Amino acid sequence: METSAAAERFLASPSLSNATRRAYRNDVEEFARWLGDRPLDAVDVRTLVDYTAYLGSARNGRGKLAPATVARKLAAVRAFLRHALGPARVPDARLAPKRGRRLPDAPREAEVERVLESLAGDGPLELRNRALIELVYSAGLRSAEAVGLDLGDVDFEQELVHVRSGKGGKDRVVPLGEEAAHWVARYLRDARPKLARGAADALFLSTRGRRLDTSALRRLVPHPHRLRHAFATHLLEGGADLRTIQELLGHSSLSTTQVYSHVDTRRLRRVYDSAHPRS
Repeated sequence: METSAAAERFLASPSLSNATRRAYRNDVEEFARWLGDRPLDAVDVRTLVDYTAYLGSARNGRGKLAPATVARKLAAVRAFLRHALGPARVPDARLAPKRGRRLPDAPREAEVERVLESLAGDGPLELRNRALIELVYSAGLRSAEAVGLDLGDVDFEQELVHVRSGKGGKDRVVPLGEEAAHWVARYLRDARPKLARGAADALFLSTRGRRLDTSALRRLVPHPHRLRHAFATHLLEGGADLRTIQELLGHSSLSTTQVYSHVDTRRLRRVYDSAHPRS
C-alpha cells in the first residue's frame, strides 16, 4: 500500500473536521516521509517504537521534542493507521514519554478585572469588545465558541447561553452571568446595529459587518484561553465541584477537568484549617 496515497485518502475523509485535518496534515506527512519506501502494510508496534524514538531524539532536525508534542504527533499517526489498516492493526501500547503535570495558567480575579476595565468606552467597538470578553470569562468559552455564537444563542429571559462546540461536537448550555448579560445587552442595543451590514445571525460583528474571527479576540487578549482557565479556577475556589465544572466547560471526560483539582485541594485545606479543632 502506498503511504502517500493512503495519507491523502485519510486527510480527505469527511469524518475529519477542517481544524482536525489541518492539525493532522503535517504530522501524518512527516510520518510518511520517515517511513520512506517501507510498505505501510508492514507497520507494527516495533515501527511505532522506532518512530517514537526518532521524534524524541535530535535526529529529527529540530532537536528533542517535548513529550506533549511527541504525544500529539503519535495521536495523529495512530488515527491515520486506524483509517488505513483498520483498528485491529494499531497497537494500544503506551509509546509517548510521560508528560509532566502542567497546571493551567489562570489569572487572578484582580487581573481579570484590570483586563475588563482596560476595555472601557462607549463606542461600538469598545462596547463589542467589553461584551465579548465579559462573555468569554462569564461562560468559560473557547475562542471559537465565542465568535461562533448567534443572536439566538443568548437567552436573556432564562439567563442562559447555548454553546455549540466544534470540539467533539458536544453542545452545552451555560448560565449567563449578570455582568455579561448587562454588557451583551448594551452591545446589542447601542453598538451592534451600527456594525451590522451582513452576517445577520452572528452575535459579534467586525467593523465590516462580518462575523468576528478568533484573531480579533486574540488582539484584545493575547491568550484568551487563560480566561477559560480563570472561569474554572474561580468557580472551584468559590465552592463548585469538579463535575459541575466539567459540564460547564464541555469536557467529555472528568480526567480533563481534574487538572484543576489542585485548586480544589487548596480550598479544602482552607476549609479544614478554619473548621477543624486540631488543624
